[in-house]
Amino acid sequence: MTKKILVQLFLLAGAGIVSAAETVAPGSSMAAAVFFGNTLIASGIGVGIAAGGCGIGMGLVIGSALQGIARQPELQSKLQQNMFIGFALIEAQVLYALFLAIIFIFANPFAVKIAG
Repeated sequence: MTKKILVQLFLLAGAGIVSAAETVAPGSSMAAAVFFGNTLIASGIGVGIAAGGCGIGMGLVIGSALQGIARQPELQSKLQQNMFIGFALIEAQVLYALFLAIIFIFANPFAVKIAG
Protein backbone atom coordinates (compact mmCIF):
# COMPACT_ATOMS: atom_id res chain seq x y z
CA MET A 1 0.00 0.00 0.00
CA THR A 2 2.78 2.43 0.88
CA LYS A 3 4.60 1.65 -2.37
CA LYS A 4 1.49 2.56 -4.32
CA ILE A 5 1.16 5.87 -2.46
CA LEU A 6 4.84 6.69 -2.95
CA VAL A 7 4.64 5.95 -6.67
CA GLN A 8 1.61 8.23 -6.98
CA LEU A 9 3.42 11.01 -5.10
CA PHE A 10 6.48 10.69 -7.37
CA LEU A 11 4.26 10.78 -10.46
CA LEU A 12 2.53 13.86 -9.08
CA ALA A 13 5.88 15.51 -8.39
CA GLY A 14 7.11 14.73 -11.89
CA ALA A 15 3.95 16.14 -13.44
CA GLY A 16 4.29 19.29 -11.37
CA ILE A 17 7.90 19.81 -12.40
CA VAL A 18 7.16 19.17 -16.08
CA SER A 19 4.21 21.57 -16.09
CA ALA A 20 6.27 24.16 -14.21
CA ALA A 21 9.07 23.90 -16.77
CA GLU A 22 6.62 24.97 -19.46
CA THR A 23 5.44 28.02 -17.50
CA VAL A 24 8.88 29.41 -16.62
CA ALA A 25 10.28 32.08 -18.93
CA PRO A 26 12.64 30.85 -21.68
CA GLY A 27 15.68 32.66 -20.22
CA SER A 28 15.24 31.18 -16.72
CA SER A 29 17.15 28.25 -15.39
CA MET A 30 15.80 24.75 -14.86
CA ALA A 31 16.31 25.23 -11.11
CA ALA A 32 13.56 27.85 -11.16
CA ALA A 33 11.22 25.43 -12.89
CA VAL A 34 11.95 22.67 -10.40
CA PHE A 35 11.51 25.13 -7.53
CA PHE A 36 8.18 26.34 -8.90
CA GLY A 37 6.99 22.76 -9.45
CA ASN A 38 7.93 21.79 -5.93
CA THR A 39 6.14 24.88 -4.62
CA LEU A 40 2.97 23.83 -6.46
CA ILE A 41 3.16 20.32 -5.06
CA ALA A 42 3.88 21.44 -1.50
CA SER A 43 1.04 23.95 -1.60
CA GLY A 44 -1.43 21.34 -2.82
CA ILE A 45 -0.36 18.78 -0.24
CA GLY A 46 -0.46 21.38 2.55
CA VAL A 47 -3.96 22.54 1.72
CA GLY A 48 -5.09 18.92 1.36
CA ILE A 49 -3.78 18.00 4.79
CA ALA A 50 -5.36 21.11 6.31
CA ALA A 51 -8.72 20.35 4.69
CA GLY A 52 -8.59 16.75 5.87
CA GLY A 53 -7.82 17.85 9.41
CA CYS A 54 -10.65 20.37 9.19
CA GLY A 55 -13.09 17.67 8.17
CA ILE A 56 -12.05 15.45 11.04
CA GLY A 57 -12.22 18.34 13.52
CA MET A 58 -15.65 19.44 12.34
CA GLY A 59 -16.93 15.89 12.61
CA LEU A 60 -15.69 15.65 16.18
CA VAL A 61 -17.21 19.02 17.08
CA ILE A 62 -20.64 18.22 15.69
CA GLY A 63 -20.59 14.74 17.22
CA SER A 64 -19.78 16.13 20.65
CA ALA A 65 -22.42 18.85 20.31
CA LEU A 66 -25.08 16.32 19.35
CA GLN A 67 -24.14 14.11 22.30
CA GLY A 68 -24.39 17.10 24.63
CA ILE A 69 -27.77 18.11 23.21
CA ALA A 70 -29.03 14.53 23.58
CA ARG A 71 -27.95 14.46 27.24
CA GLN A 72 -29.22 17.94 28.15
CA PRO A 73 -31.76 19.30 25.65
CA GLU A 74 -32.23 22.50 27.67
CA LEU A 75 -28.66 23.58 26.77
CA GLN A 76 -29.25 23.33 23.03
CA SER A 77 -28.88 27.05 22.28
CA LYS A 78 -25.61 27.38 24.23
CA LEU A 79 -24.18 24.23 22.69
CA GLN A 80 -25.11 25.35 19.17
CA GLN A 81 -23.53 28.75 19.76
CA ASN A 82 -20.29 27.16 20.96
CA MET A 83 -20.40 24.67 18.08
CA PHE A 84 -20.61 27.47 15.50
CA ILE A 85 -17.73 29.33 17.15
CA GLY A 86 -15.70 26.12 17.00
CA PHE A 87 -16.59 25.69 13.32
CA ALA A 88 -15.39 29.21 12.57
CA LEU A 89 -12.08 28.64 14.35
CA ILE A 90 -11.51 25.30 12.63
CA GLU A 91 -12.37 26.70 9.19
CA ALA A 92 -10.04 29.65 9.78
CA GLN A 93 -7.10 27.27 9.97
CA VAL A 94 -7.86 25.92 6.49
CA LEU A 95 -8.19 29.44 5.12
CA TYR A 96 -4.80 30.34 6.62
CA ALA A 97 -3.26 27.32 4.87
CA LEU A 98 -4.96 28.29 1.61
CA PHE A 99 -3.74 31.90 1.81
CA LEU A 100 -0.22 30.71 2.58
CA ALA A 101 -0.33 28.35 -0.42
CA ILE A 102 -1.52 31.18 -2.67
CA ILE A 103 1.28 33.42 -1.42
CA PHE A 104 3.87 30.72 -2.06
CA ILE A 105 2.56 30.11 -5.58
CA PHE A 106 2.07 33.68 -6.79
CA ALA A 107 4.32 35.87 -4.60
CA ASN A 108 7.03 33.55 -3.36
CA PRO A 109 9.72 35.52 -1.49
CA PHE A 110 12.35 32.87 -2.23
CA ALA A 111 11.77 32.80 -5.99
CA VAL A 112 14.13 35.77 -6.56
CA LYS A 113 17.07 33.82 -5.14
CA ILE A 114 16.37 30.81 -7.31
CA ALA A 115 15.76 32.72 -10.55
CA GLY A 116 18.70 35.08 -10.01
